[in-house]
Amino acid sequence: MFTSINPATGDAGDSFAELTADEIEAKVQRAHDAFRSWRTTDYATRTALLSAIADQFDANRQRLAEIAVREMGKTLKSALAEVEKCAIGFRHYAQEGPTMLASREIATATGKATARWLPMGPVLAVMPWNFPYWQVVRFLAPTIMAGNVGLLKHASSVQGVAAAIEEMVIAAGAPVGVFQNLAIKSNKVDALIADDRIVAVTLTGSEGAGMKVAEAAGRALKKVVLELGGSDPFIVMPSADLDKAVKTAVTARIQNTGQSCICAKRMIVHAEIYDEFLEKFTAGMAAVRAGDPMSPDTDMGPLSSEEQRQTVLDQIAMIEKEGGKLILGGEKLPGKGAYMSAGILVDVPVDHAVAQEELFGPVAMVFKAADIDAAIALANDVPFGLGSSVWTSDPAEREQFERYIEAGMTAVNQMLASNPEAPFGGIKRSGHGRELGPYGLHEFMNLKTVVG
Repeated sequence: MFTSINPATGDAGDSFAELTADEIEAKVQRAHDAFRSWRTTDYATRTALLSAIADQFDANRQRLAEIAVREMGKTLKSALAEVEKCAIGFRHYAQEGPTMLASREIATATGKATARWLPMGPVLAVMPWNFPYWQVVRFLAPTIMAGNVGLLKHASSVQGVAAAIEEMVIAAGAPVGVFQNLAIKSNKVDALIADDRIVAVTLTGSEGAGMKVAEAAGRALKKVVLELGGSDPFIVMPSADLDKAVKTAVTARIQNTGQSCICAKRMIVHAEIYDEFLEKFTAGMAAVRAGDPMSPDTDMGPLSSEEQRQTVLDQIAMIEKEGGKLILGGEKLPGKGAYMSAGILVDVPVDHAVAQEELFGPVAMVFKAADIDAAIALANDVPFGLGSSVWTSDPAEREQFERYIEAGMTAVNQMLASNPEAPFGGIKRSGHGRELGPYGLHEFMNLKTVVG
């Protein structure tokens, strides 16, 4: 049994029954059977379904957003924006999918060949709680467009969201088995990956979860896409618009209460402007209002759970023990709920184990860099390589950042964010493979060469 806990109050919410072994088997077989017919549909049928699902998300926007607020604590305004983004994502693949899947003719020494994109089968998605709708849509929209079918194992804490997504797909008129929610725990995932009826798996989550799924997929020789953690650098150079950089740095650190893989977590600032940046950044973080996620005046809600808050508090304590200084906030707030204040750490030893970890909460580490080479070296000196944000008006500096920061994504003079059109993913221990754009659509397809 799964029971939702409202992290703003600690109160129990809806409960959801865990699937039995027989129910899991029935759903996997249903997906297998559904693929046989869905793979034969034309692009017009697939795009019509995607558009209809988008309409369902739009029509139920408020209700869907409120479920996310209750289950994982994000603010209502951010939850509404997330649901709206999902509708945009479905429509993007409805509009652009046929072009992305177009066959390509290739001239060869002996004549010609054609490259065709063909569906593969049921895809299992293991998804996290932090963006409970958008993370699923990043897998689901391209899955439907590809002619594949999807099975969702969502995080235990957001089973209401998982059920709501399935409801939207069914209400849009999807054939039985094209998308199904699996209310199961993590210990059932390995057996699903091993099942011959499931052809691939995609996971967004922690480094540890990614290693387990990758190991299981490796044993089964199945394609896997992993979007894991990040400790994204936010580099500010003297040529940057400092006020804009500071304002964006605050937003980039506290969005989703700091619980985003692509949140800016390490502020790396050139020595020439370090003191001024830190003064302005401290003032900005001090002004962040934590409170009721349903209130329009709230900047950030609680963390997703008491356990998640304690993890962040423990990381802060370890950094302080090793010589780092907490100069602002980063403390448990009184009263009900998993709230904490936005915080800033300085003088963090870069070689300390916790400094190499992901801080999944609203606390920033601020570092001083002597020059651009030192900034890039510091940015790369972590096991992760997901996103990054750089601030400069110097074209030569921009080129260096784009070429030498070890990350799957770099935003220049703006906050990094995902969008349906561009590939999303990382390198190093942040995972491999890509979501979104044509690359995300092609990940779980058979690129077949036809000669003659």
